[in-house]
Amino acid sequence: MFELCVITDRALSNGLSESEVARLAYSGGADIVQLRMKGSDGKEVLEQARKIKTISEKYAKFFIVNDRVDIAILSDADGVHLGQSDIPIKDARELLGDDKLIGMSVHSPEEARKAESEGADYVSVGSIFHTSTKHDARNGMGLDAVFTVKTAVDIPVMAIGGINRGNIQDVIRAGADGVAVVSAVVSQKDIPSAAHELRDMILKVRPNI
Repeated sequence: MFELCVITDRALSNGLSESEVARLAYSGGADIVQLRMKGSDGKEVLEQARKIKTISEKYAKFFIVNDRVDIAILSDADGVHLGQSDIPIKDARELLGDDKLIGMSVHSPEEARKAESEGADYVSVGSIFHTSTKHDARNGMGLDAVFTVKTAVDIPVMAIGGINRGNIQDVIRAGADGVAVVSAVVSQKDIPSAAHELRDMILKVRPNI
């Protein structure tokens, strides 16, 4: 489905806007960019979303919005990523339609199975390693969490949380179909190179699974 998802975070992007990060990440090979702008005004989020949508079409890549179904609809994003406390998948599907992607953050096989049964297109499990980029994350679940969630569902499983060039291949070997990263790309001086390296590392280990 996706090898590399880059999640935006303005606090970590060295002054770059979300759309600027998206352009650089796509140019380096990111398969999908997730717009995450917690605490920002809706007007600003929508502005960035529409810019990223245009960029994603140029690169023929995917674009999803974190949490905000309304922003996803208004920007014609490819989908939305929901957390456990966001609106239910069923309601998001009614608003978005069947042709849009819906992802769900999960922390256990039980949550993953529930998301799949409700119609999620993929789940994202984490935080696999300790991370400071998401303050409400369940830190350090470990690689076993990837394996247990992967074996519980038939839909793609993304891994998130503290993933970088030093551990990304271990995450794929544990069963993840792809990874989502923040600082490993958006905080780097050369964002395209960082994205390219991570995706290349995924592809190198995937045939050996």
